[in-house]
This record gives sequence, C-alpha cells and structure tokens, in this order.
Amino acid sequence: MYAIPLGDDGAELRPLETWHAGELIANIDRGREFIGRHVGLPDVVTDLAAARAWLRVYADKRAADAGSLHGVWLDGTLVGGLLFRVWDTAGGVCEAGCWVEPSAAGRGLVTRGMRVLLEWAFDERGMHRVEWHVSSANEPSINVARRLGMTREGVLRDNDLYRGVRTSTEIWSVLAPEWRAARARAAHNDDH
Repeated sequence: MYAIPLGDDGAELRPLETWHAGELIANIDRGREFIGRHVGLPDVVTDLAAARAWLRVYADKRAADAGSLHGVWLDGTLVGGLLFRVWDTAGGVCEAGCWVEPSAAGRGLVTRGMRVLLEWAFDERGMHRVEWHVSSANEPSINVARRLGMTREGVLRDNDLYRGVRTSTEIWSVLAPEWRAARARAAHNDDH
C-alpha cells in the first residue's frame, strides 16, 4: 500500500481500511467532542463494531469506484482522515471531506493531504470538479477550501438539522482547469 509523506514533520497519507478500526475508534475518542462540533462521524463511530462497519462502507465504495477513505498519520498515530464521500466518475464530479482530532488541528495536515488527493483526482482519474460542503460555522474547514483555491459558490441556508440545531452549508469547489492553472502559476513562481 501507499504511504505518502506530507512534509518533514512525520505526517503521512495512507489508505484507511477496515483493519484500522481500532485506530479509528481511538482517533475519534481522542477528538469526539472537537470533531463532532461540525461533523457527524462521532455519532456514527461509537464503538469498535461501528468503526468496522463504517470502514466497510468505504471499502465497498472503493470497490465500486464510488468513494474512498484515506488516513492521516502523524508519527505513526492516526490523527484524522480525508475522504471522497461522493465519487461520480462518469460525471467527473466528486465531493471531498475531512476530520482531524484536536492535537493535529492547525498544522496544515488536511490542506497538504487534500492537495495530494486533488492532484490524483484531476490528473489520474480525470475528474472535472471537486466539491467541498462545509458548515458555515466551521471556519477551519472553510479556510482549507480557500487554501486549496476553491471558490465559494453559495450557501444552502438552514438546510441541515444537526444535533437539534439548524445549520447552513457552504458549497465550495475547484475545477480541473483552475487547479492546473494554479499549479502552473506556482511552478512559474518557484522558478523565478
């Protein structure tokens, strides 16, 4: 399997598979309150059996070419994950997402890992559009979308009843030509 370094701080991007259920539940338990502020994963991954079941859903998605799940490890410990929640190869559109425990927040791990996955989605898989759906209250995730060069397309106002509270969802996206142009500009700036 792959293990892609995400810098020189000991961070790696690796597949997150069913046999990682123990590591996933430990990751969620370390950040259950923090992660659950905006993401429902802690409500789904409540114990080892639930972790296994959720990972199996993504194993099935990967097998059907309908989504994928990738872990972010820091010094050998699973600290978060990146995913393609929705993957439509024929339409060329997918939706990316993430979670991270508090000890790993603010270190750029999600941004660095998503850059790797966006490169893969656009260059290897031929995707045309990657979407990022985020609660309007989740400023760190909105900042990731900005750092990835995504454009805010709009807000679905009060569309989600999350833990008894109505929340709004922002839709951000980046298109393949925009991604490639930004990469070319960055390479040009690196040369000068």
